[in-house]
Amino acid sequence: MENTQPILTEKRGFDVKTWVTLGMLAAVAYLVMVVGRIPMVLFLRYDPKDVIITIGGFLYGPFAALIVSLVVSLVEMFTVSDTGFIGFIMNVLSTCSFACTAAVLYKRRQSLKGAVAGLAAGVLLTTCVMLVWNYLITPLYMKVDREQVAALLIPAFLPFNLVKGGLNAAITLLLYKPVVTGLRKARLVPQSQSQQGGLNKTVYIVYTLALATFILLALSLMGII
Repeated sequence: MENTQPILTEKRGFDVKTWVTLGMLAAVAYLVMVVGRIPMVLFLRYDPKDVIITIGGFLYGPFAALIVSLVVSLVEMFTVSDTGFIGFIMNVLSTCSFACTAAVLYKRRQSLKGAVAGLAAGVLLTTCVMLVWNYLITPLYMKVDREQVAALLIPAFLPFNLVKGGLNAAITLLLYKPVVTGLRKARLVPQSQSQQGGLNKTVYIVYTLALATFILLALSLMGII
């Protein structure tokens, strides 16, 4: 994982190029959400928008991830979502607990280890957060007793969020370097001050295997295998 020159500061805020890049990331995140929605278990669907939002957080910090998450979730609510404001809230909670957590830890240590630690923490936190909020909110959406939802937390909601987070973490690690390289060539982000810490072939193999594992788990949840 490469370092990137800090773009966001408390004094200056976002510059024009940053806003342009965030707008592009929001558009891409919305697009992959629309075309990549995969039903898995109950009403739960996987989509890879958190990958794009997390990359934005790695580049510009957790506040950027929050902004992109709010924009994408809001547009989703008015276009393709059938869950209304409840879905909007759940989307923001899920994405921010993952992407913002990963971005906060990566900002403190901009290295491969920092990225892995941030993504792992994001997976754990979003899993815990969504268990709590599914217990609180899902009865309103499904119009069932809370006891019925509680019975689904471990067999359905827990594995879904772990698999979703694992997929997003593995894909983020694989895509971060090529995405940042493309943005640098477009001069939308500055060249890093340090070129150390790139992913070597061994790391790519490890994360490809991890990605394959989470894909198999997702297919298992969907009842395909």
